[in-house]
Amino acid sequence: MSASSRSLNGLPPSGADGRSLYQRLSQRMLDLSGDRGVLKDVIREGSGELVTPDASVLVKYSGYLEHMDKPFDSNCFRKTPRLMKLGEDITLWGMELGLLSMRRGELARFLFKPTYAYGMLGCPPLIPPNTTVLFEIELLDFLDSAESDKFCALSAEQQDQFPLQKVLKVAATEREFGNYLFRQNRFYDAKVRYKQALLLLHRRSAPPEEQHLVETAKLLVLLNLSFTYLKLERPAVALRYGEQALSIDQKNAKALFRCGQACLLMTEYQKARDFLVRAQKEQPFNHDINDELKKLASYYSDYMGKEKEMCHRMFAPGEHGSTVGEN
Repeated sequence: MSASSRSLNGLPPSGADGRSLYQRLSQRMLDLSGDRGVLKDVIREGSGELVTPDASVLVKYSGYLEHMDKPFDSNCFRKTPRLMKLGEDITLWGMELGLLSMRRGELARFLFKPTYAYGMLGCPPLIPPNTTVLFEIELLDFLDSAESDKFCALSAEQQDQFPLQKVLKVAATEREFGNYLFRQNRFYDAKVRYKQALLLLHRRSAPPEEQHLVETAKLLVLLNLSFTYLKLERPAVALRYGEQALSIDQKNAKALFRCGQACLLMTEYQKARDFLVRAQKEQPFNHDINDELKKLASYYSDYMGKEKEMCHRMFAPGEHGSTVGEN
């Protein structure tokens, strides 16, 4: 849909006064830049904190020229939008200013004058010279990577000077980055982020009354690492991280399930069964656990069938009944 055909609160493409759609729309938009170069109209309110400078944002956007039916630029057709870092991946000054005014879940419409968009020369052949553009932007999520990056660059001694809550916050940010990369099927990169989070938590000592906070954060990261190594087809490492998670919570169904999956991949069927039965005991109606037990039964049946066939071949008499020593 074009900017003129989409719902702009009922405004027709042009008015009796000769002003264009964008000119009339701009009259009721919020001025973000102070010179009316970046104007904003909120379509759906968001919640939480504003986007922070240097954050990495996950957005859906479409850019429109005033008299065109289709967007000249859009990422709405992608299955999973790419995470973009402010100041690096976003080239339009107006979009960066607009994003800094948004909250998670917010949907907004912006008008960018040429100075904040494609300049006096435009961007041939798509963008004519000296053109005002309209963008609709939905902020799905953002991660404050600047704080995490700066903290991780410090030495262990310097990090120890910060309160525990700071360490937990940075570790949580690293884990969130890992989760995003995991959803993008970038398992190797996700593993790096998870390991960074685990390193921060491992080397931070906490007083007894706060140790449970560290252990809870560790448990989440260990579960992520176990799943990631399963995706990387390294079941032995996945098992190791799963067992570390069980050392924190021995009845954790997800950890038991991951360990069972890892053992199944390594054809350690008895160990797989032990883990999966324990997981089922914790969550009897979990479909994933029950399906994995069915898979185990099928694999074990095939395995035993092949074992019997091999034993039969080893000990069966020769094809013509001959024995050793016969001429």
